[in-house]
Amino acid sequence: MEGKISDSIFTSVMVGQLPEAVAWIRGNTEYPNLSGVAMFFEAPFGGVLVEVEVYGLPEENVNGFYGLHIHEFGNCTHPFDKTGNHYNPNNLEHPRHAGDMPPLLGNDGYAWTAFYDERFTIDEIIGRSIVIHDMRDDFSTQPSGDSGTKIGCGEIIGNAQFENRDMRR
Repeated sequence: MEGKISDSIFTSVMVGQLPEAVAWIRGNTEYPNLSGVAMFFEAPFGGVLVEVEVYGLPEENVNGFYGLHIHEFGNCTHPFDKTGNHYNPNNLEHPRHAGDMPPLLGNDGYAWTAFYDERFTIDEIIGRSIVIHDMRDDFSTQPSGDSGTKIGCGEIIGNAQFENRDMRR
């Protein structure tokens, strides 16, 4: 590789193709301006590339970190209390279960992140939800990291449900 960003496998996947699944994230009643999108791409060598972009995060969060997890159910009815627990098909302790994701780092209410994960497949997460919590995940408290209130939620849907929308950048 010559060090050009266009040579990155991850970049070529995220820019060169539509995601296999997506979740449009919306805020709870306390944070109605919170909105964003999570996109899930199949990696060419297995696993999933996840890209999340969120606006309207509460700026009063002192450390700027927000918990981010996949939850069992895709019911994002306010106040997001029907999403179930973290997605954990193998009954592993926190933070090793499939629903645990790296925290979001907000800056003036905005966060963007991208990462690779091989603990789940696209098919396994369709119909589940991605949830943003108002505090950082401590990566030790069982069963969910003591990450606070659910402030954002989006149901993960497959590309057949959004194929008519232009998701390309």
